[in-house]
Amino acid sequence: MTHAPASPILVVGSGSIARRHIANLRTLRPDSRILVLRRPDSDSPPLPEGVEAAADVEAALAERPQAAILANPAPFRVALAQRLAEADCHLFLEKPLSTTPDGIAELLRAAAARNLAVLVGYNLRFLPSVRALADAVKRGAAGRPLRIEATVGQYLPHWRPGTDYRRGVSARADLGGGALLELSHELDLALWLGGPARRVSARLADIGGLDIDVEDTADLLLDYADGAQGTVHMDFLQRAPHRTVRVIGGGATLEWNYFTDRVTLHRTGTETETLFQGEPADRNRMYLDEMRHFFACVAQDATPQITGEEGYRVVRVIHAARDSARRNSAFVDLTE
Repeated sequence: MTHAPASPILVVGSGSIARRHIANLRTLRPDSRILVLRRPDSDSPPLPEGVEAAADVEAALAERPQAAILANPAPFRVALAQRLAEADCHLFLEKPLSTTPDGIAELLRAAAARNLAVLVGYNLRFLPSVRALADAVKRGAAGRPLRIEATVGQYLPHWRPGTDYRRGVSARADLGGGALLELSHELDLALWLGGPARRVSARLADIGGLDIDVEDTADLLLDYADGAQGTVHMDFLQRAPHRTVRVIGGGATLEWNYFTDRVTLHRTGTETETLFQGEPADRNRMYLDEMRHFFACVAQDATPQITGEEGYRVVRVIHAARDSARRNSAFVDLTE
């Protein structure tokens, strides 16, 4: 008796994050079929042995994947996700969920109607140090948050050695590049820690002479619904990579540093306490934990930690930030 092959896990895309997910899937689910959909003219490395290729979307859908990891460029993600949802496929959507809000609400309704898991790939939330920061904010370690400051910067030509950065997604408007979209982890953290924002002001600029057609610097000012303020800075310029979040509260200041993997509580200029100290060397752990969590959601053993609605919220703020920048940093209302 011949048995039909098991439903595959579909991976869409061929960039570095897609390849990371493929490698992690082979570690976590070695007996699963992995089917990859990517452009026929892709110049990415050949697929690993045992990983199957789909010639086009129709061929991928014909295999009836149970779950899909969409790591294709953001402008094309929602339309394909909609087709997959209509085929009862659970969805892991890389960040940002899209470049505009168009179609996202319809996608989330379709997934909810079919009881499908939707997880957005803001992987920093799976770092134990970030969870320690969030726990400290929640229990009031610094008092009521008054201001949240999220900052990230790294020199774009150094991101992926051996490649022409100008051809990559990060540098191209047509593929959803630019600091605001590519570095939206910080915006996700600012909204996760601070809650809903009621308005945003933004300034976007291309000042680094990198020969790209997107902004290399983004600065956002958030007014939160509870009266607190937030700032988010993102850039492609800093030669010494930098990534921190500071939560300034009524009684103290919390600080998270990505590169030291540390959360510190500052009560005064000299009185400090280390609340968490991780191990910066193992950065793939958060991606593995993220993927484990996704499949727990597929099995309905867990609730998504980064929901589709949260990913949608980030995209709405990004869209409003672009509107603000076009209007010379005027505040744009987010409550309408």
